[in-house]
Amino acid sequence: MNTVGTPLLWGGFILVVVIMLAVDLLLQGRTMTLKRAAWWSVVWVTLSLLFNAALWWYLSATQGRAVADAQALAFLTGYLIEKALAVDNVFVWLMLFGYFAIPSQMQRRVLIYGVLGAIVLRTLMIFGGSWLVTQFQWLLYLFGAFLLLTGIKMAFSKEDDAVLGEKPVVRWLRGHLRMTDQLQGERFFIRREGLLFATPLMLVLILVEFSDVIFAVDSIPAIFAVTTDPFIVLTSNLFAILGLRAMYFMLAGVAERFSLLKYGLAVILVFIGVKMMIVDFIHIPISVSLGVVAAVLAGTLGINAWINHRRESNRNG
Repeated sequence: MNTVGTPLLWGGFILVVVIMLAVDLLLQGRTMTLKRAAWWSVVWVTLSLLFNAALWWYLSATQGRAVADAQALAFLTGYLIEKALAVDNVFVWLMLFGYFAIPSQMQRRVLIYGVLGAIVLRTLMIFGGSWLVTQFQWLLYLFGAFLLLTGIKMAFSKEDDAVLGEKPVVRWLRGHLRMTDQLQGERFFIRREGLLFATPLMLVLILVEFSDVIFAVDSIPAIFAVTTDPFIVLTSNLFAILGLRAMYFMLAGVAERFSLLKYGLAVILVFIGVKMMIVDFIHIPISVSLGVVAAVLAGTLGINAWINHRRESNRNG
């Protein structure tokens, strides 16, 4: 696998991730207000941009300005795509916590394990995907077709949390796990009369991890449309994930104000899918991809803000 990642870059990246995880798990605290979550979200985005700047500086000094510019742009584009798709993942978490009535003070532990599980899962999937793409180039066309269909499905699908309990995976887990009827604090398992019981919190954790598998299947092929370099794919992916817990608490109280976001994400997935399918006929530069993704997100959020303003004006008027 061709990559710009050197032992120094990989070592520096791993060190940064470990430090960021320690900060995320130890310093953010057990309670997260909207203001605090917004502040931490800004911190995570800033750190990601600083990492990209450091990557550009290192590559510029060691491999030349052209390589540095191309890889830094690929990182930024991949990061923006992954960050945008991560928002949809957060909305699913909100639905899960709401359906199973998990109090906010108990959500922290599930989110911690959820983020850790996502990091391990995506690392394995990215290295596996990079190897497969290297061996079987035609897989990029398959990824493109999959993303195209996923985007179309996302645009027309409707999620109803009222029927969440009837989902096959939920019914299967309830049928195969010995579970308690009520939450037991932050505990995932308890013992009763010598038997081990899972709590509803464990069920939610499994569903959180399962949801990340589903979203990883969408998001990882999407970034392969930008670059197949495993270092850029992994770094942009994990930096987008590391701030998920703060993003969750930031969006928890205002999720209903972003009702159109899924349509913007659907357009992005369709665009990326088409780009991957026509790569042999029309090459779309990374700079154009970045512009399209940024424009779609900005446009979607702008339209959403305008609609919210009109609704509030009509309500007050």
